[in-house]
Amino acid sequence: MKFLVLSLLAMMAMSINSCVSSSGRGDTFADPVSRVDNKTKMLELPAINQNEHVLEYEGFTVSYNHTTLVPNWVAYQLQESELNGVYDTRSSNFSRDPNLEGRQASREDYAHSGWDKGHMAPKADMRWSSVTYWQSHYFTNICPQNHTLNAGDWNSLEQKVRGWAKKYGSVWVVCGPIFTNNEFGTIGAAKVHIPDQFFKALLVKSGSDYSAIAFVMPNKAKHHPWKEYACTVDELEEAIGRDLFFQLDDKIEKKVESEVKWMYWN
Repeated sequence: MKFLVLSLLAMMAMSINSCVSSSGRGDTFADPVSRVDNKTKMLELPAINQNEHVLEYEGFTVSYNHTTLVPNWVAYQLQESELNGVYDTRSSNFSRDPNLEGRQASREDYAHSGWDKGHMAPKADMRWSSVTYWQSHYFTNICPQNHTLNAGDWNSLEQKVRGWAKKYGSVWVVCGPIFTNNEFGTIGAAKVHIPDQFFKALLVKSGSDYSAIAFVMPNKAKHHPWKEYACTVDELEEAIGRDLFFQLDDKIEKKVESEVKWMYWN
């Protein structure tokens, strides 16, 4: 099983400085981007803050927060070739992350709480292998989520992402919780924080052109037309205080993050 732990000690303005170790192997790399060529560059990764605990799985990357006990963000590239996963998803056995030391949530925290175990990297996007599917059920990839949102608008957006992956060949995705006034408090003995909102930012490439879009959804039992959740990536970055898609060329990043080209997203 591919599992990498990124111990991040410092961040410079548009780069990641980190030490990466592979569980059981002790391999080290200068930074997570240098391990891949330009074709597979990990554009989904946001700029990483100092001392974040970042975990890289076979299908997605997670920044886990040991205080809130939910991920800060989850990022992955969904490719068209991964859409026809054959792994049986009828079982959903959530579990603590066996590779993570320190505090994390558990099934007991969610039991009888009234909140769903909401995937950030969707299990349906991880059906291309049993490893990726079951890794998506680790609590490092889960947030307390309103059931109506989880089964409704959030699920609909996940389906749209799969449609865009089919249309463009792949989609770079970064998503996660947003905390504002902690309206919903916590659940369980471990005090798992309940997000006020959720975000998802997407990047696609068509020919030589890139396009990006972002969405913010309140963690409530409401339904809205999907475009009402949409915003520019610049607007999302201002809300969450994090630089997204920073590995793009600066000129491209500035352009795609400042506008939504609906011709790409209809």
